[in-house]
Amino acid sequence: MKKKKITVIGSINMDLVTKVSRIPMVGETVMGESFYTTPGGKGANQAVAAARLGADVSMIGGVGDDVFGRELIANLKSHSIDVTKVGIFPGISTGIASITLSGGDNSIIVTPGANHLVTTDYLLKHKEAIAASDCVILQLEIPMETVMMAASIAKNHGARVILNPAPFHQLPEQLLNDVDYLTPNEHEQKQLLLSLTERRKEDIAKKCIVTKGSRGVAIYKDGEEEIPGYRVEAADTTGAGDTFNGALAFALSEGFGLKEACRFANAAAALSVTKLGAQGGMPTRGEVEDLMESSAKNKS
Repeated sequence: MKKKKITVIGSINMDLVTKVSRIPMVGETVMGESFYTTPGGKGANQAVAAARLGADVSMIGGVGDDVFGRELIANLKSHSIDVTKVGIFPGISTGIASITLSGGDNSIIVTPGANHLVTTDYLLKHKEAIAASDCVILQLEIPMETVMMAASIAKNHGARVILNPAPFHQLPEQLLNDVDYLTPNEHEQKQLLLSLTERRKEDIAKKCIVTKGSRGVAIYKDGEEEIPGYRVEAADTTGAGDTFNGALAFALSEGFGLKEACRFANAAAALSVTKLGAQGGMPTRGEVEDLMESSAKNKS
């Protein structure tokens, strides 16, 4: 059977990671334990997560004409992701994320760079690729106007649209209408629903799959339901949410029902935190299925 086509439209960054015993207070200097660079960006992370599971993935985004940009494109290619729609913009830096790790937790500062050049004009050059997709994954590290246009094109051509509303911005009404699933964390969900009327809150809640870290997710389609996560020893939580989104898109494209897709994505996200780097622990389909099977046996 032909693989379903997943298109990810979003950010491509290089993560600059410093590991410390504790995150410094404002004005304080602490000594770092280690430093490394690793591919990241919410869009690229979600693309890699889906591709590693076996999906047919295309990436639409942008990088600078610099060392980081070339390295990031090579990384996407290494995961068999179609990068023909990734723009290389001269005279501007590739996006970076400065990440501080401490005790399995993290704090992050993102500098968008070339991600801000993924404009509506740029997107229109690749309208046919979006229209031919079975599923489109979006986030909010590129301009909002681009996200809105991408969702509109996808919806008009019958593609499933998953929006990870991070980093959080208030979402225009049209965008809320065009997405099939929203995947906020608990904090983002509260912000998302804050400005809506009670009736509208009910409508939007039905589209929400709320990620809750190690506790799993909550879905609201037929009333709130918790879908528990999987217990693992966390080394680095960076990229867990992105892994969940890529795995969710993959599972839904494979024909899984929503609950089973969420269980699959929970398992993928759990495995992703067991290794360092946003993409370092992203699992294969076999690894996810093994975790789900062993967990089921332990419960029986």
